[in-house]
Amino acid sequence: MDFEDLVIALSPPPNRVGKSDGDQEHHLYEGAVMLAYAMHLLRTEDTRHIRVHPDGEHGKQFDFAAWLLRRGFIKVSTIGTTSYGGTYRNATGQEITVQPKSGLGDVVAEVCNHIISAECKGGIINTRHSGQVSRLYKGLCETVGMLMATPSQGRQVAVVPFTEGTLRLAKRLAPRCALAGIEIALVGSRGDVMDVRPEQEAR
Repeated sequence: MDFEDLVIALSPPPNRVGKSDGDQEHHLYEGAVMLAYAMHLLRTEDTRHIRVHPDGEHGKQFDFAAWLLRRGFIKVSTIGTTSYGGTYRNATGQEITVQPKSGLGDVVAEVCNHIISAECKGGIINTRHSGQVSRLYKGLCETVGMLMATPSQGRQVAVVPFTEGTLRLAKRLAPRCALAGIEIALVGSRGDVMDVRPEQEAR
């Protein structure tokens, strides 16, 4: 995949000036991570319908409707009171339903006889600021913890932005996560998805 509009570049606040690679911070917001992973599932799994469950803050940070429209997904029905809640369908009949509601799993897909449920977090992917780097690490740990606290109905996936730091942490977590039935996926700045597996399994 090659999506050029997932990342939003913003000027850093005064306390983070000079703490990123480049003059601007590159934000891969949680909503962008959700949609990138939803598109990944449509491409790689035997399903034609993905459900995405953002909360209100995600909708303020990232324009779900405009992004889906640029991908050829037209809104065919409305859910809730937000401008972006509803079902979007492309010319091939694939559908993404955006339902602004927490507690349902960030990205959910029914594939054959099981369910794939993903918890997602976003972050600043070009930062060297210690606090923001820590937030990326905590985001991965939090998604894993949320999945561990949720009864599994099939596959469970923790999905966060790809950085060198999150990749190192994901590799350390992968063996224990696998024992709990939890997978880890990292989303790149252009929507590419890397599955991080235990080293012995990856060989």
